[in-house]
Amino acid sequence: MGTANKILTAPDLARWREGLRRAGKKLVVTNGCFDLLHLGHVTYLEQARRQGDALLVGVTSDAGVRALKGTGRPLNRAEDRAAVLAALQSVDAVHVFPELDARDFLKSIVPDVYVKGGDYTLDTINQDERRLLEELGVKIVLLAVVAGKSTSALLKKIHRL
Repeated sequence: MGTANKILTAPDLARWREGLRRAGKKLVVTNGCFDLLHLGHVTYLEQARRQGDALLVGVTSDAGVRALKGTGRPLNRAEDRAAVLAALQSVDAVHVFPELDARDFLKSIVPDVYVKGGDYTLDTINQDERRLLEELGVKIVLLAVVAGKSTSALLKKIHRL
C-alpha cells in the first residue's frame, strides 16, 4: 500500500477496520501529535506494531495540537504529519481526527490493543479515553520511553541555537 493510501478518512477507516476483523487480525492503535518526528517516536511505533497484526496511528488535528501544546504549535500541518507517519514501515494506516481527544476515534474503530509511550502512566493518560477503552475491553499497553528523545527536548535545543 502506498503512503497516500495509508491515510484514511472516516469512511475509509470503517471499511479498513472491518477488513481486519474479517481476517481475524489484531489491531493496535496509538495516537498523538507527532509534530516533529524523532528516534523516540520511531522506536515507539516499531514497538507498538509488534503488539498485534496492524498499527493504526491517530493524529491530533492542528486545532487539537494548538489546544494541547499552545500557540506556535503544531510545527507541521496535520496532513504533513500524517504523510510522514504513513511512510514508516511499522505504520499500516493513519487517521487525522478532528476532536481534541481520541474518544470518538477510538469508539469508531474499537482496537484490540491501545498503546501509549512510557512517558505516560495509567493515571496520566486521558482518563476519559482510559474509561472508554476499559469499557470496550481494549488492552492498554504502556511502552518504555527512549531516554532523552522527545519533541520538547528537540525544540529546546533548536531555541538555544
